[in-house]
Amino acid sequence: MAVTDEAIEKIKGMIVSGALRPGDRLPKESELASELGLSRNSLREAVRALSLIRILDVRQGDGTYVTSLDPQLLLEALSFVVDFHRDDTVLEFLAVRRILEPAATAMAAARISEQQLDALSAQLDKLGESPSVEELVAADLDFHRGIVQSSGNSVLCSLLDGLSGPTTRARIWRGLTQEDAVSRTLHEHRAILAALRDRDGEAARSWATVHIASVEQWLRSTL
Repeated sequence: MAVTDEAIEKIKGMIVSGALRPGDRLPKESELASELGLSRNSLREAVRALSLIRILDVRQGDGTYVTSLDPQLLLEALSFVVDFHRDDTVLEFLAVRRILEPAATAMAAARISEQQLDALSAQLDKLGESPSVEELVAADLDFHRGIVQSSGNSVLCSLLDGLSGPTTRARIWRGLTQEDAVSRTLHEHRAILAALRDRDGEAARSWATVHIASVEQWLRSTL
């Protein structure tokens, strides 16, 4: 592993220094191994590892390329890792989401378009007053993703997208065991939407905090 780690660090160094840029094709394996003073096996393992976290893109029959290094692409690895969380860490993920998502919601208040607001409102109307828990959770993910995307910060959007995984089960569990969870969620969604329509960033931030904290508080009481 130490040799592979060294190979990873050397390729990383080339990308960070600008010797390799997004979209660039890596030199042939034999040439790159010689240039970096690595064995071809260790280089191959490093390439495999970096492709798993979307730093490199291995194209069969074409070569290996540096990806776009777009934050959304790179942070897909976060979602993969987060899926391995233990149940007792769900609260910690929710706490991080409670810090980040209200800030993103407040940012969106100044940037979200009327068309986007209308689309979110139509989404809530389509859901109705008595959706199933599964429908509500899916709509909840789409609702918050739409708002966060309007924050204008792609890194923040990707981070929150990655953090949503471990909280999904908690929201489903809540919907199945807490009678007013569905109506409360719908009410909170409409309150967030109203604050965004008013371009009131602080009200939007407050409602988003209440919305996430209610799940967090309920879950804490059940664990």
